[in-house]
Amino acid sequence: MMTPFSYFPIVLRLDNRSVLLVGGGQIAVNKMRLLLGRCHQIYIWATDVHEEIRRYAQDGKVVVYQKPIDMTALQEMLPQMALVFAATDDGILNRQISQLAQEHNVPVCAVDDQEVSSFITPALVDRSPVQVAISTGGASPVLARRLRERLERDLPAGLGQAALFMQKQRAWLKAQLPVVDDRRRVWEDFVDGSGYEAALAGEHDMAQEILHHLVTGHERQGEVWLVGAGPGHPDLLTLAALRLMQNADSVLYDNLVSDEILERVRRDAERVYVGKKKSHHSLPQRDIEAEMLRRARRGERVLRLKGGDPFIFGRGGEEMEALLQAGIPVRVVPGVTAASGCGAAAGIPLTHRDCAQSCVFVTGHARADGTLNLHWPSLARKGQTVVVYMGLTLLSELCAQLKIHGLPGDWPMAVIQRGTYPDQQIVAGTLDDVSDRVHEVQLQSPVTIIIGEVVRHRGEGRFPNFNVFSAKEVA
Repeated sequence: MMTPFSYFPIVLRLDNRSVLLVGGGQIAVNKMRLLLGRCHQIYIWATDVHEEIRRYAQDGKVVVYQKPIDMTALQEMLPQMALVFAATDDGILNRQISQLAQEHNVPVCAVDDQEVSSFITPALVDRSPVQVAISTGGASPVLARRLRERLERDLPAGLGQAALFMQKQRAWLKAQLPVVDDRRRVWEDFVDGSGYEAALAGEHDMAQEILHHLVTGHERQGEVWLVGAGPGHPDLLTLAALRLMQNADSVLYDNLVSDEILERVRRDAERVYVGKKKSHHSLPQRDIEAEMLRRARRGERVLRLKGGDPFIFGRGGEEMEALLQAGIPVRVVPGVTAASGCGAAAGIPLTHRDCAQSCVFVTGHARADGTLNLHWPSLARKGQTVVVYMGLTLLSELCAQLKIHGLPGDWPMAVIQRGTYPDQQIVAGTLDDVSDRVHEVQLQSPVTIIIGEVVRHRGEGRFPNFNVFSAKEVA
């Protein structure tokens, strides 16, 4: 169904022109924010002006005429204006201003009054110099705003600086490749490859080197992205992780990466499982590093996707060192680690000013003789939270050692299985009884263990509608 009005979208240059805003309230403030930095001068005419307008006037960024509207004086200003916004709270006055502007052939927007407006303002996503405008032709401003929110999420923050880098290279590229089709193919390879990622990150020297390789026909240099997939729930992926997951040529992933997260990886990317489970490694660590090197050397964009955060018990530091020593570019994207993700999903704050002023992360992996090699005196302290990763197998020893080194038997703790997933399970107890409780319900790895008085401050059950992830407490 057609809307009553027909619009043609354009991009209007205003850096050498002025714009008039009539009105000084919140509506005028919203339009002023859109115009700041985009036009030569903003003139605001209003009887009363918003405090934010006053601040910008003091900084010289806008010129304010704070006096009653004078139609004769307004008519004299109009020929010098590129645009006019009638943004008062008086609909009749807005229409009078609109009629006057159109008599002088000046484009005018009477806010919330399409019938007398010659243009409307779109919802805008700004990654200057890249800008995306969304318009529904006035049919549904709320829909336009929702579409803008999606684009804000999907478009990387570095898009503008990538565009500026490409703009600076245009003259050089034209000199190297006079044929338009040749330049287009190079730019397509650049945008689809690691050069674009470097430009997005502001690494312009690397981006330029990659572009030169594309022009001279040298073999493309690949790179590796060490990316945290978060604690499990796909909604906890970062925007940076999602973007790289969509751009990777191949992905090496472990058993902590869920199927729901893998569904967000580019469909045609090759998937290689390199997971580690108790007493079974599908690939030794050195072989994983060798596989990443092999793929990067043949020009692939390799995504090393890890559960949680790659630099917290994820061996990301070891992998980064091996890659850099081999001359392979590496990009690291942090993820929501299990401690914060599982704690939040279970309603357990990791710090609390009443009982925990610090938080310690430790791994519960056993050493060769089957015992835990932890610094027990530093862990068995009050006033802190201890989060143990991968500690289910030696849970009984963990509890015993903490009691031996000074914590009371009724010291609270919680064991969380499949934290942040819809079917997560939480066993809350104390050092004395939690091992038996976990055994009774037969929790399975992976689990996250939280030890400390913060467990007593769980939000679940205290606040209605707290459970975003539908946590299930089983003991």
